Amino acid sequence: MQISVKTNARTQMIDITSQVQKVVKDSGIKNGLVHVYSMHTTAAITINENADPAVEKDILNTINKVIPWDDHFKHVEGNSAAHIKVSLFGPSEIIPLENSALVLGTWQGIYFCEFDGPRNRRVNIKILSDE
Repeated sequence: MQISVKTNARTQMIDITSQVQKVVKDSGIKNGLVHVYSMHTTAAITINENADPAVEKDILNTINKVIPWDDHFKHVEGNSAAHIKVSLFGPSEIIPLENSALVLGTWQGIYFCEFDGPRNRRVNIKILSDE
């Protein structure tokens, strides 16, 4: 199953937890693992706090300072910073599934991380049943 994510900034974090949970609910699978995978080399998936939006801003501000856009990269397309950020964050996360619910901590959410937007993106969601 795939979901679409539309981003509207060069760097952005979008909470996709509810979209992933809907895919899980629609699948009818109750227990297992949920693999959430970004199908792009300049966009990542991460799990982090989703209670305070300042956390997203802090993460993006910091990653943009550590890996600036214009740092004399050699890549012709001009988006090496995005590729590096994805390599640090990673393209996917695996979340346990119990009783049709994602097993996340109280403050945790699943984020799609855009590093070369704005764009229309795809996220693959694979549910592995242990039943």
